[in-house]
Amino acid sequence: MENLMIEASRSSPTIRFDAEKRLLSIRGESYPENAAAFYTPVFAWLKTFLGHLEPAASVRVDLEILYLNSSSTKVMLNFLDLLDQAAQAGTRIVVNWHYDPENEAVLECGQDFSEELHALTFALVETPQEST
Repeated sequence: MENLMIEASRSSPTIRFDAEKRLLSIRGESYPENAAAFYTPVFAWLKTFLGHLEPAASVRVDLEILYLNSSSTKVMLNFLDLLDQAAQAGTRIVVNWHYDPENEAVLECGQDFSEELHALTFALVETPQEST
């Protein structure tokens, strides 16, 4: 299966999904004008990927989101719900929600997401941003 690589833009995150390593990464800000359209290939890839996993496979998801607008928040919850469904079906999924301790909004968003998920492992990972 092909990997999915989407470079960041001013309003969208970097997407790095490696099928062989079973490592999915989304990093950056997400406020595209049309979040549903931007994430359509992401969902298509994810559904295919999850459908091809062997039973009891493990997947790591690293999310380092600096900002989500309301439509991206809804899309992210749908993304996490798909992963949670796969975990309910037996796939071991660990989601690492990376946040800067100075960005309370992102921490609270991760906490809210974690309350909605039941089968996957959701870890809040403090990752201070490097000063420039």
